[in-house]
Formats: sequence, structure tokens, C-alpha cells
Amino acid sequence: MIHIPFNKPYMTGQELGYIADAHANLQFAGDGAYTKRCHAWLEARTGTARALLTHSCTAALEMSALLAEIGPGDEIIMPSYTFVSTANAFVLRGGVPVFVDIRPDTLNLDETLIEAAITPRTRAIVPVHYAGVGCEMDAIMALARRHGLQVIEDAAQGVTSEYRGKALGSIGDLGAYSFHETKNVICGEGGALLVNTPERSLRAEIIREKGTDRSRFFRGEVDKYTWQEVGSSFLPGELITAFLWAQLEQADRITGERLASWRYYHEQLAAAEKAGILRRPIVPDTCTHNAHMYYVLLTADVDRDVVLRQMKQHGIGAVFHYVPLHTSPAGSALGRTNGALPVTDSLSARLIRLPLWVGLTRAEQDEVIDVLLRAIDLAGHRRPATV
Repeated sequence: MIHIPFNKPYMTGQELGYIADAHANLQFAGDGAYTKRCHAWLEARTGTARALLTHSCTAALEMSALLAEIGPGDEIIMPSYTFVSTANAFVLRGGVPVFVDIRPDTLNLDETLIEAAITPRTRAIVPVHYAGVGCEMDAIMALARRHGLQVIEDAAQGVTSEYRGKALGSIGDLGAYSFHETKNVICGEGGALLVNTPERSLRAEIIREKGTDRSRFFRGEVDKYTWQEVGSSFLPGELITAFLWAQLEQADRITGERLASWRYYHEQLAAAEKAGILRRPIVPDTCTHNAHMYYVLLTADVDRDVVLRQMKQHGIGAVFHYVPLHTSPAGSALGRTNGALPVTDSLSARLIRLPLWVGLTRAEQDEVIDVLLRAIDLAGHRRPATV
């Protein structure tokens, strides 16, 4: 029986009231008043040229692939240590994911390995901001500009996070956010596309509206709307965006409470890291993160499965994370690796995510830490190690 779950979706208390308001005003389809409020919040907060809500982050990435004009055989450089949507969005257009290794400190795409993966077929780089900690975007953007490549940020975990004072998702040509219930700011299922180049705003709007200029028609800019290009129905319904607005209103408070829990884990596990029992997350000085998750890396001599079983038996909802895409059936069939991925292979097998949600108490965190350390002791010999 799990009594400290890995995640507990947070409700601000305003969600049902805003949904009732949208219902009373007969606003059910997308792009109503609450959608517009969310768009305005995202644009003001990130500085993007245009924010467009979508029904998922996957949808935002699929829109990115269309906007980037990815076609059969085009190559897209990305980490293997990511969610399947990062690759699927481009494979659907005929693209080929090219997997590159991650950095051992942040678990983000290793910017020093990207250039060696570039070929005449390369069209885009997709940095994934793992745990809401920014990739080295200055280096990635400079490299992309030098080679004439597009940069599409998978910032699914990065709402309210920044790199050198810039919002994650707003630095590349395009960016994608997630509002899935496992994220910090939620609406069940949902996402957003950030269009950071103004000249693409209208085309993004058309793609999102099934390839039509319907939005221009409702603004009175054309006398009828017609099919303009390939698109799909990417927008969420208004009841979903009413829920999301309640969350965005309190995004800073949500982030602050999560950061407090993150910091408590970090302080309490410092001694274990010093003893060589585990490694804590590393956040570069260039990054302001949102406490999306707290993870630890076990030493190579500890059996992670034993640790997870022990934690589950004690009612703690700790979990591992991604199975690297290059090791999956679809990843090996539809993509390729550029060289070996030793950091990805090693760290993905040693990572454990700890419970983190708004309302988690210090007593609960103490229990998580105590069970974790006892489980590590049972699962393998504790020795100083490079972790």
C-alpha cells in the first residue's frame, strides 16, 4: 500500500469555478476567453512572439515538425534519454531521429557531441530540458546558426524555468510545454507551442486550426475561411483551458512550494553524496529551475530494482524514468545513434525519482530519505564511488 505517492496532482481551488463560468457562458470549443488569458500569460511570461495552447505537448511537437517542414529522410538530432514524443513527432513526418549522448552532470543533450552528428540531411536540433534544468542553449544556438539548422526546444518539464534569464522554450525557433497532470502546472492533458519567430505565427495558427485560416475569419481579416495547407485539430477545449488558467494564476506559488521540497531533499542527502552512496542533481549557475523532479543516481554496484522494491514495500512511490529510445524496438528501427551513448546507458540504469508534489510534508520527506538509504544498504555494498 503506497502511502507517499510519487505524484499528487495539485488543485488551486479555482479550477471548478472557472470551468463553471465557461459552462455558464456556453464556451466549450477552443479559443475562448480562458484560452486567450492563457495565451497572454505565456506570451508575457516567456517573451515569445506567439503562444498557442495545444491538447498535449506531443501535439505542440508535432506542430513544430510541420512548421520546420520536416520530410522523409530528414535528420533531427536529439537525446535518447527522453520521452517517446520527442522522436515520434518527427518520425510521423518521415524524419530520422539521430540520438546523441547526454551530459553526466545535468543529463541534458551533450552540446559538445552535436557537431559530429551533423550530416547533409540534418534539419534540426531538439534539446530536451531534463528536470526543468536548461541545456547549454548559447552553444546549441551558435552551432545551429553556423550550420543553418533549426532549434526546437522540448521544454515539457520547463514551465517557469530559465536559462541565463530567458524562459525555457523561448530561446530556440520553437518550444513546447506540457501541462500533463504529472507536471508542475497542469490541466490533465495539455500543452503549448511557443513560436519565437514572428514570421511563423500566422502559419502556426493555420496548422493548429486544421490547416485553415479560420482564426483570421473570426478576426474579420478574411470574408471566409478555407483550407490553406496541411494541419490538424491541435487546440484544446475551453473547459480544459479554464482549468489551466486557475493553475497559471498560481504558477509562481506552485513553483515556490516545490522548490522548498526540492531543497530539503538536497540538503538532507548531502551527507550521503559526500559518503559516495549516491549522487544528487546538479543545477548549473546559468539555470533557474522549477523543481520539476528530484532524482538520485545510485552507484554502479547497487541493484536499482531491489531499491525500488524495498521502497514500494515500505509505501514509498519512487520510480525510475525513461528507457533510452535507442534501446527500444522503434528507436533502433526508426532512428540511429551517433557513436556510443555510454552516459545515457549508465545513468538511465541508476536513476531513481523521489516523491515531489505540493503539500509533501517534511515528515514524509524524512521517511522517503530514511527508506531510500536503508534500501540502498540492502541492495548493494556502500562504498565511495564516482557517481
